[in-house]
Formats: sequence, structure tokens, C-alpha cells
Amino acid sequence: MQKHLYILTGGSRGMGLAIAHQLLQAGHDLICISRHANEDLAVAAQKAEASLSQWTQDLSDGQAASERLGRWLQQQDPAQWCSATLINNAGVIPPIGPLSQAHPQDLAQALRVGLEAPMQLCAAFLGATGDWSIPRRVLNISSGLGRSAMASQAAYCAAKAGMDHFTRCMALDEALKPHGAKVCSLAPGVIETDMQVQLRDAARDAFPDQAKFAQLKEKGLLSSPQQAAHQVLSFLARPDFGLSPIGDVRD
Repeated sequence: MQKHLYILTGGSRGMGLAIAHQLLQAGHDLICISRHANEDLAVAAQKAEASLSQWTQDLSDGQAASERLGRWLQQQDPAQWCSATLINNAGVIPPIGPLSQAHPQDLAQALRVGLEAPMQLCAAFLGATGDWSIPRRVLNISSGLGRSAMASQAAYCAAKAGMDHFTRCMALDEALKPHGAKVCSLAPGVIETDMQVQLRDAARDAFPDQAKFAQLKEKGLLSSPQQAAHQVLSFLARPDFGLSPIGDVRD
């Protein structure tokens, strides 16, 4: 049986958990890197007789996560797989409010998890697998807020904009290599997750766009985590994946 390696961050809840469940298939080796393991996911893997490893790692320490990933990949025989994929999904929104009221620790946490760790993990993945001849892909989960500014969202917008731009640079790097990886920073649409709850429950005086997010829920315009995960994985499976370093499931 041909096997595929998937490495996923933030797979313990929300859309990341839905992606993890949909990757629990025969022939897939799935590694989830999250702050906490998910027991339901472990049970689902046993029932599906799927290969699952859950690495408990706080992604605010991206250096430790990337060094662990790099060491592990260097110890592997790539002949056991016919493809290898890194999906950077983890991200956080700090307390909502204007930048002038933000706490430095909250800003650091958001940027470490949302930008620093994905960049470090990409570096580890691409560096450790650089001489592998099998197809390699990197899918960074971005956001429309990385492409459109919003008040009281400076840290999240900056992290996603940075993710988009380093993905563009990474694509240029990989295009120069004989077996370069295909990479894309993908906006997954508007999804009903804890993040959406945080946005629509924010105080209106701290978040001018609060009403817009409340209306998305009221009008039924939010994708479920399962729907969004299906769209993301369908985009990843497209034959033209990586032709553009920036994508959106709604295009």
C-alpha cells in the first residue's frame, strides 16, 4: 500500500480537528502537533485502524517544535511514503481591542503561534526533506484578515499577512530546486469555531466590526468545521496546487 505522510498543527479542536478526522484513512500516517492531545481523535484513529501520533507541544515555542520535527524527519526513510505534507493550521486571537490597549505578552503569543512557529516548522520540514524525491507540499492556513485590515485585529492580521508573504518567498525558493515543494497560503473561508465566538461576543466599543460577525451567525453564513476541512483538503488535492502561493477556497 502506498502511504502518505501528513503533519498537522492545531489538530486538537476546531477546523484542525475536523481536518485530522478526515485524514484518518488507511495509507495515511498523521502526526498532530498541538498543546493538548485529543482523546476523541485517538479513539477515532483506533476505530479506523489509522496511523496517528499526537505530539503535545506548545507552539508558542516554535523552536522546540521545529527542532523536534527536523530531528524526526531526518531519522525517517522517505521510501516508506509516496508524499509528505505539512499543514500549518494553529493560530490564536489575542484579547480583542485596539493595539494601543494590547498587552505585550498577548501580542508575542499571537505572533509566535501564528507566524513564528509556522515559519520555523516550514524551515525544518523543507530542510530535513530537501533531498527526498517524493512530492512534498506545504499548506499554510491563512485568513482573509491577512489580506484586508480590520480594527482591533492588528496581531492576527499581521500574523496572517506575514504568513502569506513568507509563503510567497518560500515558493520562489522551492521553484529553484529540482524537487522543490509545492506551497500555498490558503484562506479557508468563514468558519463556525471558537474564534468566531470570540469575535461576535466581543464588546462593541472594543471591536467596531462586532455586529458584522454576529450577523454572519444570524444569517447562517458560516461554514461548519467539517465543511471547511473538506474544502481545504480538496484544495490540497487539486492538481494545480502550488501554482499560486496564495489561495482562497472561495475562488
